[in-house]
Parts: sequence; structure tokens; C-alpha cells
Amino acid sequence: MLEMTADEFEALVGDELDQLPDDMLDGLDNVVFVVDDRPEDGSPDLLGLYDGVAVTERGQYGFGEMPDRITVYREPLLAICDDVEELRDQVHVTLVHEIAHYYGIDDERLHELGWG
Repeated sequence: MLEMTADEFEALVGDELDQLPDDMLDGLDNVVFVVDDRPEDGSPDLLGLYDGVAVTERGQYGFGEMPDRITVYREPLLAICDDVEELRDQVHVTLVHEIAHYYGIDDERLHELGWG
């Protein structure tokens, strides 16, 4: 298991967000990115989570809703990575995966596209 402080991990996630294509991020509206140590249920295999309403399922939106959240979980990601480069790759994939949920792409389609 790779070791990394919470601050170092959060900086790495920020760096990976900066590496994502602008057209992927420009469409995000009212979304916050959060780093947490682990999922509330303690699930060791959950690397990230999108909590919100996908744009494909929204009706009238934009009138005081709480922001959607994309959470990246530090401990499960560190547990599956042997080095920082592998961690960067996994964080990148996790961010793309969760952002795809915002755009209404489900897990089945993500797997077909190679992002599952």
C-alpha cells in the first residue's frame, strides 16, 4: 500500500483535475469536488462517488439546489496503488468516471468505453 498524507493526496487530486480536458470540466455546473479518507460504509473498493442528479435527468434546475458532489476516496486508492504514477492514473480514471455520471453515463457504458 502506498503511503501519502491527506494534504499530499488532495494536492495530487487537484493536479489531476487540472489535467482533465477543458471541455469535460466546462460543462460542470454547481459541482464540488471533495477528498475523503474512506466511504462512510467503509467499502474498501469504492474509489469515488458522484452524489447528485445527472444533467440527463434534470427537469427545472438551478433554483437553490445544493451542489452535486464528486468525492474521491484516499484510502481505497492508496490501497490499490504501488507507486505515485499508478496513483495518478487511478485518480484520473476515478475523476473521469465520476464526472461521466454527472453527464448521465452509467457504469455499463463506462465499462464499454474502458473507464469502468
